[in-house]
Amino acid sequence: MKLKLVLVAVVSALASVPVAKAVPVVPNFTQGSMTSSTTTTSTVTETINSMDYDTGWQYVVTGTGVTSDANNLTAGGTVQSNVTLDGVTSTWNGLNLDQRPNFQQAIPGNSFQFTESYRGPGLTNHTIIQRVTTINSVTDTVSTFTQ
Repeated sequence: MKLKLVLVAVVSALASVPVAKAVPVVPNFTQGSMTSSTTTTSTVTETINSMDYDTGWQYVVTGTGVTSDANNLTAGGTVQSNVTLDGVTSTWNGLNLDQRPNFQQAIPGNSFQFTESYRGPGLTNHTIIQRVTTINSVTDTVSTFTQ
């Protein structure tokens, strides 16, 4: 009997609980905006490799008070050489310096001036430039909305 009374009390309590009902959600604003910002950073590394070549040769002799045993500065002819760099073979023709003319003072003891220079074919200048560039990009976005 006690059990029946307890059950009646519980059922009575539950019967008096109100039923939950859904209510539609209505935004309580009329307008608004949203701002976003995106930052991107890029780093670019460059290597510039420049090589200058002379394909010919220069042999220059100047002076006073000297004589030569040849009428022609290039009487010894030319010599050919092959150079391979990074798998590329190049052929160069240069002056045969082993057979160039001999020069001597015209009158021993007198003043004289003598200059001899040779610039052969091949690599004359190699320039390497390395630079790093950092690029920053900023994008700002504003979104505006109304109800």
